[in-house]
Amino acid sequence: MPVSTLTTKYQATIPRQVRETLQLGAGDRIEFVIERGAVRVRKARPVSEELHALEATLAPEWNSDEDDAAYANL
Repeated sequence: MPVSTLTTKYQATIPRQVRETLQLGAGDRIEFVIERGAVRVRKARPVSEELHALEATLAPEWNSDEDDAAYANL
């Protein structure tokens, strides 16, 4: 089981086995998912994917030319 130690600034090195499993590289973002007292680490989706996922949730509500005109100046 990979282990890492926190620094005084609460930073930790991600062990090689974890980096390789998640295919992480320098500059990649990671997410911490907290569920039922446990934490999972996963590679974060690119921002563009996050925006597309958000857009899909709004599509049924914002789906007309009238909506586009009403919110055009926001």
